[in-house]
Amino acid sequence: MDSFFFSVPINRRLTGLISSEHLKMGGKLNEVVESLKSAMAMVLVQAILTGVNIFYKLAKNDGMEPMIAVAYRYIFAAAVIAPLALILERNSRPRMTWMVFFQGFCSGLFGASLMQNLFMESLALTSATFVSAMANLVPVMTFILAIILRVDKLAIHTSWGKARILGAILSIGGAMIVTFYKGIEIKIWTTHINLLNHGGNGTAPQQAYASQGLGAALAASSSLSSAIWLIIQARMSKVYPPYSSSALMFVCGALQCAVWALCRKRDWAMWRLGWNIRLLAVIYLVVIGTIVMIPVMAWTSRVKGPIFVSSFFPLMLIMSAVSSSLLLDEKLHLGSVIGGVLIIIGLYAVLWGQAKERKKTAQHDGHSKASTVKK
Repeated sequence: MDSFFFSVPINRRLTGLISSEHLKMGGKLNEVVESLKSAMAMVLVQAILTGVNIFYKLAKNDGMEPMIAVAYRYIFAAAVIAPLALILERNSRPRMTWMVFFQGFCSGLFGASLMQNLFMESLALTSATFVSAMANLVPVMTFILAIILRVDKLAIHTSWGKARILGAILSIGGAMIVTFYKGIEIKIWTTHINLLNHGGNGTAPQQAYASQGLGAALAASSSLSSAIWLIIQARMSKVYPPYSSSALMFVCGALQCAVWALCRKRDWAMWRLGWNIRLLAVIYLVVIGTIVMIPVMAWTSRVKGPIFVSSFFPLMLIMSAVSSSLLLDEKLHLGSVIGGVLIIIGLYAVLWGQAKERKKTAQHDGHSKASTVKK
């Protein structure tokens, strides 16, 4: 009787403990699943970006002008995203002001027309692996621009400030090594597959390094343009919803790209899309490289933050090196490996510094709010 009386609350306590443990395990499992979903989403994004580089290269090899490919990409992307923005955000979109329109115009200029045209010209002069390595300079250039524009502080006396400065130096040094030092060829495998040889206007892979200096300058300018766009987009996103801001950027970018391409290439034969690699490249760039990729990146950035998104970009360098070697017969050299490693180390140093700074800033804001409440 007594043992039964005392066993009832004990059983209830055990049941409560087991339930709480199950809840904790379930919460941790959900966190793991969400992290895996975010990680797999970013792996997918990097694979898509690698495909963008390959298709750009194949379209150029087939005789398609880079500026025309970029114009088609944003014209069709604007035609798809703009109606979605009008429908999905018709109740949440504020009135467009001249400042919002100016920010959208600048986003289209620096984030679409200028960035993509510089990127395409660089890709035509160099290789997919080279431009992928240079693309990792974007967070570093964003940090340098933020310091110059006084949007961010240098904080040289803090650990994260020193890490960001060191990361910037390493990344810039790595970019210089990739540009000016070739080194010995590294032979990993040989597939004897070269899709570039199938085009009528194909060029030998060895000619990719003929204008390495100009290609590097164009790639660095593209990264700088992307860094400027990120700063503009960060301000625009505070006052305008995501689909509408993207639609405004795409519309402005499409108009800019179309005007630029029409001024340079007035022969309509260059704009014609037949049943060839040009049409396939445009479909991939629009559907996979824009309509699919951008929402995935936006979702991941909203769930995990921009630093998580940036941390996966070195994966594109590895994917580009492997795919270019397998499909385009591009040669991998020691200078590219050393420079790429330095750029990646510098990138993660900058990202680590930014993460530490945000954490400290969040803690400081929390303490400030707590002290205000107490008063």
